[in-house]
Amino acid sequence: MRYLYHLPLSPFSRKVRLVLSEKRLPYEPRLEKVWDRRPEYLDMNPAGTVPTLLEDNGLVIPDSNVICEYLEEAYPDTVLMGRTLAERVEVRRLCAWFDGKFAQEVTRNLLGEKFMKRLSGRGEPDAYAIRNGYTALRHHLQYIGWLAETRKWLAGANISLADFAAAGHLSALDFASDVDWTISPAVKDWYARMKSRPSFRGILSDRVPGVTPPAHYADLDF
Repeated sequence: MRYLYHLPLSPFSRKVRLVLSEKRLPYEPRLEKVWDRRPEYLDMNPAGTVPTLLEDNGLVIPDSNVICEYLEEAYPDTVLMGRTLAERVEVRRLCAWFDGKFAQEVTRNLLGEKFMKRLSGRGEPDAYAIRNGYTALRHHLQYIGWLAETRKWLAGANISLADFAAAGHLSALDFASDVDWTISPAVKDWYARMKSRPSFRGILSDRVPGVTPPAHYADLDF
C-alpha cells in the first residue's frame, strides 16, 4: 500500500494528492501533525514537513516537488510536466512561482497566521501579516487571471503540474473563505474547470474541525 503523510490544509499536500489522483494512483492518506515532531516521522523526513510519500516498495519520498518529479518519472502515462523542453521550463517556472513566491507572500500570511498558529499553539495571528497576505493575493490573482486569459491552461495548451500547484494553494485558501473570486472572472472560470475534474473529489470532501468552508467550496457550478 502507498501512504501519503499530509495535512488537509497544506497546499503542498493538496498538490500531491491531486497529482496522485490525476495519475489514478491509489494511496492511503495519513494525517501528520508536523508540530508534534514525531520521531518516527522525522526518521522518514528530517525536515519535518508534509507531504511525504511512502511507496509500497518502502521508498520514502519527501517534499512535494520531489514527489511530483518522482511520480512523473515513475508513472509517465499521464504527462503533467510538458512534452517539450520549453513546456517543461514553463511548468517548472510556474510551480516555483506558486510554491515559492505565492506561498511566501500569500499562503504563509493567511493560512499560516490564521490556522497553523492556532493548531500548533504558536501564538496569536499577526494582523499586519494577514493584511499583507490579502494585498498580495489580489496581485497574484490578477497575474493568474492574465495566464488564464491568454492560455488554455496556466502553463500552455495542456493541463500540467502548474495548474495543480496553483489549485493546491487556491483550494486551501478557498476552504478558509479567503479568495475574492470577483477579482478575476478568468481565474474563477479556470478554477471551476479544475475542481470539476474527478481528481478534485477528495479535496472537495475535506473537512477540518473548527473551520466551515463556504457554500460554493464543493459546488462544481461555483
